[in-house]
Amino acid sequence: MRSTDIRIRDVYFDYEDFRYRAPIKFGGVALDRVTILNVRMEVESGAGKTAIGFGSMPLGNVWAFPSRVLTYDQTLGAMRYLASRVAGDYKLCGLSGHPIDITHRLEPELLLAGDDFTALHQWQEPVPKLAVLVVASAFDAALHDAYGKLHGLNCFRTYSREFLPNDLDHYLGAGFEGLHLSQFVTQEPKTRMPLYHLVGALDPVTPADVTKPIGDGLPEHLAEWIARDGLTHLKIKLNGDDLRWDADRVAAVHRVTEEAQRKRGVTKWWYSLDFNERCRDVNYLLDFILLAKLGMSQAGFERVQYIEQPTARDLKTHPENKMHAVAKQVPVVIDESLLDLESLKLSMEMGYTGVAFKACKGQTQTLLLAAAAQKYGLFRCVQDLTCVGASLIHSASIAAHVPGVAAIESNGRQYCPVANEWWKPKFPGVFAITDGTMNTAILNGPGLGAT
Repeated sequence: MRSTDIRIRDVYFDYEDFRYRAPIKFGGVALDRVTILNVRMEVESGAGKTAIGFGSMPLGNVWAFPSRVLTYDQTLGAMRYLASRVAGDYKLCGLSGHPIDITHRLEPELLLAGDDFTALHQWQEPVPKLAVLVVASAFDAALHDAYGKLHGLNCFRTYSREFLPNDLDHYLGAGFEGLHLSQFVTQEPKTRMPLYHLVGALDPVTPADVTKPIGDGLPEHLAEWIARDGLTHLKIKLNGDDLRWDADRVAAVHRVTEEAQRKRGVTKWWYSLDFNERCRDVNYLLDFILLAKLGMSQAGFERVQYIEQPTARDLKTHPENKMHAVAKQVPVVIDESLLDLESLKLSMEMGYTGVAFKACKGQTQTLLLAAAAQKYGLFRCVQDLTCVGASLIHSASIAAHVPGVAAIESNGRQYCPVANEWWKPKFPGVFAITDGTMNTAILNGPGLGAT
């Protein structure tokens, strides 16, 4: 072992369950609850020094393991099984080194857990690789957190050659010789970053849309959210299977936003559009853009910063859904499709011009692919998985340390604020938004910063 290396001594995990204050629609499914996976990992240096790291992630089974055959409880149960397997793999791996080296070497073994579960239960639908990544991300986060705490440094200060000697070609292969991860992440976070607020498909846009007020003191419709938090970035969820509804939705959001921003004296704001892979083909998307420009005007559509994952996540099975024509008008990014370097390269061949990074795919993989995306000159953004608590701090830290990421997504404050209550006094600038921005300067504590 190098003097900076660690080995894993023990792994613990548990769960928390929360109800949403309002449902969020994903892929045609209205979701009203979440299970959080919390992980603690104890590590030890060669000199016998120890530290305990913490990682947390919503399991997000509706997103990571979508199914029209299996129930919510079945896919959630599968991911809970994966957590037991992944915990054992980390605890018994016997590996030492930097967290990126440990997880990179361990990942092939972790992915076998999904195959084993499928074979054991003989399900018609195999456990997706994405579901394994989401589960493993909490363990990888705990490992990075422990490493930083052991050295008394924020994690992003431990990606230098002093701690991580290998160049990127060791992890990403040919084409990355002579390049090092430290060239693609910053040691200090951005001071402040705009926040992307989600306008879900079920969310009230106007006061007239509020048929059943929640009455918990938080905003009930879009104009109230904009006024309260000073929002300048809005992510609009669309159905992808109803062209007129989608076009009318963005037009309605634009009308409300335009009026709210006029009252505030704000002239610069942005949208992103998320179809959650529901568009049947690229022609649907092109037709939508034409209608959207009519409904919200050309100037309104020019506020669209990017379009996220419009068609099916399995790029190999749907090679016909090339995005070149769309990408000439607006960046098109992959989200669910982004599983590894191979999928990133395939997306580029198919005309995608950007990537959406998520902490729920793992700190190790996210940082390596962020370096690749920068090398290839791709548009970059960071999305969350309705992250709350430590997982939001983790996600925000990635956004604040990866160059080129313009904003942070944070949906937990809208749909599951109860899960943030313990964290708000500790990180008020993260969990309370002012002037549409998050205070990311405070994301510099030891480990992942959620201490």
